[in-house]
Amino acid sequence: MIRAAIMGATGYAGGELIRILLGHPEVEITALASRQFAGRSIDNAFPSFRGLLKITCETPDPKVIATKADVVFTAVPHGTAMEAVPVLLEEGKKVIDISADFRLKNRAVYEEWYIPHTAPHLLEEAVYGLPELYRETIASANLIANPGCYPTAVILGAAPLVRHGWVKGDALIADAKSGTSGAGRSSKQSFSFCEVNEALRAYSVPRHRHLPEMEQVLADIAGGKFSVTFVPHLIPIDRGILATLYIDLVRPTSSDELLEVYHRSYQNEPFVRVLPPDCLSDVAMVRGSNFCDISLCVDQPSNRAIVLSAIDNLVKGAAGSAVQNMNIQFGLPERSGLESVPLFP
Repeated sequence: MIRAAIMGATGYAGGELIRILLGHPEVEITALASRQFAGRSIDNAFPSFRGLLKITCETPDPKVIATKADVVFTAVPHGTAMEAVPVLLEEGKKVIDISADFRLKNRAVYEEWYIPHTAPHLLEEAVYGLPELYRETIASANLIANPGCYPTAVILGAAPLVRHGWVKGDALIADAKSGTSGAGRSSKQSFSFCEVNEALRAYSVPRHRHLPEMEQVLADIAGGKFSVTFVPHLIPIDRGILATLYIDLVRPTSSDELLEVYHRSYQNEPFVRVLPPDCLSDVAMVRGSNFCDISLCVDQPSNRAIVLSAIDNLVKGAAGSAVQNMNIQFGLPERSGLESVPLFP
């Protein structure tokens, strides 16, 4: 059995990791760390785990955690991970970081969007953990930078067209809506029920922190610079992201041609579902699952592709992809622990 520890176990992503790993046939959860709940049972933070998991949360000391695990998930805020991850790697552990601390290869770019980086020597070592693009390097990685939720939806939606060189001007527009769990579990007035219910608003326009991550990966696929205009919105649902991509095409293209490209690109991917022409992606159809549902068409007058990408931001956008990465790291079947059918209604 693989011994797994979670640092930041009582946030939304940490709780989702616990839920998934409890159903994983090859994993035993051996340690949970949380500053807020140190010394208290995990079912104090998540009553839903009552009777399923009896572990007391401990203070997040990476040296101590490392003695209890083979793989450590760091589901902590940016800035915190860069302190813990070097210690865990020195102790010989595999690390899957769900924060943003190791996603960007360029230190200056990271520091422009976040804070000063205290472990820049690990930026090149870290492997970007999007299995559909980087499976081979993930398999041999000790440090995996788990993708952000918005970038997961946008990159998976755009990658086939970028890879085939069908994108005019090496740019796209991404309009994305997210449920409120994407903001984390900390209490903020702007995310309280009264502030969010019956509301729909954009935020962090035009400079959301996930933008350089999207552009870095899409530029890597394109083999050159790539530009994204990204506008995120908050909607009054618990979980889910729907990204609508507008992509100008280099030549006249039919919806059928587009579908064929996406089917070929994702035919062997267990968690990407390319939908038939009469279906549109819907966050309700991926809720609680590790699926990314993609639907698409071409607006003929403008010769513009419209791609809809739906994920559960806490699963494929965080904990689910982290477990998928762990499976690849340890040579397990990629679907292990991730075969839950989406919840509906």
